[in-house]
Amino acid sequence: MNEAAIQISDLKLSISGKEILGGISLGINRGDYVSIIGPNGAGKTTLIKCISRVYTNWAGSIAVNGKPIEQISQRELARQLSYVPQAEGRALPFTAFEFVLMGRYPHLSPFTSVSGEDKIIVEETMQMAGVLKFRDRRLSTLSGGERQMVFIAAAIAQGADILLLDEPASFLDYKHQADVMQLLARLHNERNITVVSVSHDINAAIAASNRIVALKNGAVCFAGTPAETAQPEILESIYETSFDCIPSPRAPLPYVTAGIGGKTSEDSE
Repeated sequence: MNEAAIQISDLKLSISGKEILGGISLGINRGDYVSIIGPNGAGKTTLIKCISRVYTNWAGSIAVNGKPIEQISQRELARQLSYVPQAEGRALPFTAFEFVLMGRYPHLSPFTSVSGEDKIIVEETMQMAGVLKFRDRRLSTLSGGERQMVFIAAAIAQGADILLLDEPASFLDYKHQADVMQLLARLHNERNITVVSVSHDINAAIAASNRIVALKNGAVCFAGTPAETAQPEILESIYETSFDCIPSPRAPLPYVTAGIGGKTSEDSE
């Protein structure tokens, strides 16, 4: 039986008096690749921010690698879990190498400086992510897709065995979307990293994941395999619109598309 990398029980969070998460219970096993899907406002980003301790004023419980998160120091948590937020247009005043090197901070003490080993790890990580060629480029000179790959490289450089991502491929062109998804697949398959990724792209989630969790109105409304997810009735219950699942000549599971030839929410009223 696999051990849980993340265990969530009855997680609740309200912001400015509005309930965002309404009692989520969820277990994610070590080595899983879990995509979190669902309509806008379902609580997907909020859930990731609770796990990564961006938000701390929640009720319920979160455990990381079997230990309650409130008993884990920030430095210790960063050694176990890394977080890549949504891509932003903001560019920080660092070179790509300097930024990725910051990912090594959980392994440094206040009395130690960056070692040669840290620099080797950063170079190897940047090579794996395909961004070593940007080593001396400032982040402000990179495209959105290039910058996102650098941000993921910095998260990998932390050396954590759990990687949280909030819509890592959103707003990117097709090439950079593919680059991001291929890198995450390599991390999952070659390093057995547990990946938890919020996604608005159902097809990408189905292709990449071994498990999919859907949120709706701040609660888990579905959890299952990609094959179980790629069913019109399941997707209609999550998103409240019609779906077609079209057989794909290049993939074992169908291609999902919304609102073609099926009933609409108005038809069902």
